[in-house]
Amino acid sequence: MSIGERVESRGSSIHGRGLFAIRRFREGAYIATFEGTPTERDGTHVLWVLDDDGNEAGIRGRNSLRFLNHSSQPNAEFRGADLHAVRNIQSGAEITFHYGDAWEDIE
Repeated sequence: MSIGERVESRGSSIHGRGLFAIRRFREGAYIATFEGTPTERDGTHVLWVLDDDGNEAGIRGRNSLRFLNHSSQPNAEFRGADLHAVRNIQSGAEITFHYGDAWEDIE
């Protein structure tokens, strides 16, 4: 199943554009993989993951996962560059993840 059959980006009440489920995801289910180009610079749409050696590696997003918004109570999380549901997500719901502790003061 392609990413376009799983999720779509559209206007969000949280911020700008968001990522929304097209189908239902059960807790633990794989949603999609954050794809893009490697980068060493932080910026908009950059996801930081740990590489095989435990070093931080940046990915500048090129697919619709770049539109994920932050939540302190997210319904998804990254395992490397793969996004998984941390609880059931209904079709039509916005998918969110926790950007990190620095974002707690912004909400």
